[in-house]
Amino acid sequence: QVQLVESGGGLVQAGGSLRLSCAASGSIFSINTMGWYRQAPGKQRELVAIITSGGSTNYADSVKGRFPISRDNAKNTVYLQMNSLKPEDTAVYYCNAFIRPQREPNWVNYWGQGTQVTVSS
Repeated sequence: QVQLVESGGGLVQAGGSLRLSCAASGSIFSINTMGWYRQAPGKQRELVAIITSGGSTNYADSVKGRFPISRDNAKNTVYLQMNSLKPEDTAVYYCNAFIRPQREPNWVNYWGQGTQVTVSS
């Protein structure tokens, strides 16, 4: 089985920083894209940032220049460094990864359990 385990959420004042981590574990053959999405109360889940296995990245306009994404392929881990946080960044942040499990022919889209980020004004 494959699972994604997130860490690093919490409460921070506006202008502060947090770093989220997400480690994929289990019977993994290969990982393609990894990324982060977020969902604020009463809103739909939205893309924050994604990164391919080759290091190409894509960001939501609202976080460009503030939330660099990176990954360590050897550790099957993706990171989101969140700087200059704003109250509107408050949401549950979900890790996402497109993984081919071992002994499986198909790629599967996996989600983490979510981690709360709260930014106070």
